[in-house]
Amino acid sequence: MPKQKLLQLLQEITEERIPFNKLIGMKIENLDLDSIGIRFKMRPELVGNFMRGNLHGGVISSVLDVTGGMVAWTGIMKKMEGRSFEEIAERFAKIGTIDLRVDYLRPGLGEYFVATGSTLRTGNKLSVTRMELHNDEGLLIAVGTGSYVVG
Repeated sequence: MPKQKLLQLLQEITEERIPFNKLIGMKIENLDLDSIGIRFKMRPELVGNFMRGNLHGGVISSVLDVTGGMVAWTGIMKKMEGRSFEEIAERFAKIGTIDLRVDYLRPGLGEYFVATGSTLRTGNKLSVTRMELHNDEGLLIAVGTGSYVVG
C-alpha cells in the first residue's frame, strides 16, 4: 500500500474512529512522514478553570499524546518502507504510550490550538517524540516528550 494511503488511513483513524478524539474535535491539519499538525477549537466543554476559561490540562496532555503517537507511527512507516500493508498494520496495532511528560508553560487561552510533533529517535522497539501545543496567536502553551512502544 502506498504511503499516501497509509497516511489517509491514519488520519481517518485519528479523526473518525477514536471517540475521544472526536469529542475533543481533533482535525489533522498537516500529515506527512516528516511533519504532523493537529488542530482543535476551544469550546466550553474543554475548559478546565471556569474562572479563567482556559483549556483543561487533561485535554492538552491528550492532544500531545495523540500527536506523539502519530509521530511514532510515521517513524515506523519510514523504517518499514517497502514492507507489506499487513506487516505495517501489525506494527501499528502494537503502538502504545509508555511515558508522557507534559510541561504546561502558559494558560491554554485562545480560539484554537495546534499541536505539532517530531521524532527524537525511533528504534525497533521504542520511539521517543517531542510535541508542542500553540494557540491561535502562536504562543507556546505546552511541550511534551513521549515514549511509545512500537515493536
